[in-house]
Amino acid sequence: MNAIQAQPVVSVVIVSFNTKDLLRDCLLSLFRESAGIAMEVICADNASRDGSADMVAAEFPDVRLIRSETNLGFAGANNLAFPHATGRYVVLLNSDAFLQSGALQRAIEYMEAEADIGIGGARLIGRDGSWQPSARLFPSLLNDFLTLSGLSAKFPKSRAFGRPDRTWADDNQACDVDWVPGAFSILRREALERVGYFDENFFLYYEEVDLCKRFKNAGYRVRYWPDVVVVHLGGESSKTLKSMTFSESGSQLTLWRMRSAFLYYRKHHGGVVWLAKELERIWHWFRALKNRSGDAAKTRESQRLQELIEQAWKETAGGKLSPARPW
Repeated sequence: MNAIQAQPVVSVVIVSFNTKDLLRDCLLSLFRESAGIAMEVICADNASRDGSADMVAAEFPDVRLIRSETNLGFAGANNLAFPHATGRYVVLLNSDAFLQSGALQRAIEYMEAEADIGIGGARLIGRDGSWQPSARLFPSLLNDFLTLSGLSAKFPKSRAFGRPDRTWADDNQACDVDWVPGAFSILRREALERVGYFDENFFLYYEEVDLCKRFKNAGYRVRYWPDVVVVHLGGESSKTLKSMTFSESGSQLTLWRMRSAFLYYRKHHGGVVWLAKELERIWHWFRALKNRSGDAAKTRESQRLQELIEQAWKETAGGKLSPARPW
């Protein structure tokens, strides 16, 4: 393992939550792929119960370990780490994300070359090399409709229908985008200090969307680079919701997603949040009606989704309030 150097160019922040074995692999990969780069690594552990923090302390003494007594969520845990970062750049890296050869060096070089880039993102792929959405547009009523209806998935190469994840675009071309996923992103620390840290009202979901929006509002560019490649095991859950099963955990994650969506729309679009809520509710009302005589499982699923929409709306007071952490 390379020693972490005293004056880092980059500070890598990893949030840990019950992923001990993946976290170990992530750290080993990070050190292996960052040879020659002046780097510091900060791990913020979100009250893991699987020994993740103890593993880092025992096996990676050069990593700065921050232990939270409660689960602060993605935004809160990163914010806990940010004040300790001293590099010119801050890299956010999921514990289930693995840098490919040269990825970190190229990301740093791109940031060095263009001072108006505030956030840069990678080409995210699965373990098998499969594509993951990596260069995306901000949420909007149109984009929500295209995703809910399945039109974006059915016509991915259409510039009109493939808008939300820019599936129509050549993913081998670098480009400016609205937002990049937090599985890997590189931030200019000076810009982060100016714009502000993550909004902790977002416990999970939409936190990186909000941060990218604030960076762009402040005049910084958000950039996607196809030759900065990162394997991300988590992937993307289907936004069409067609195959979702509502276990207790599945319902909880869906509820969190809806809460964050309402918080985001209220923050950035005011009263449009009600239209966003009604769009999804009415879509699932029609879906339940359509399947009532033929597919009982889809009917129940859509009915449950309507219940969760109303619950999220109530719990956030229409996107005005974030429930107490941890969600």
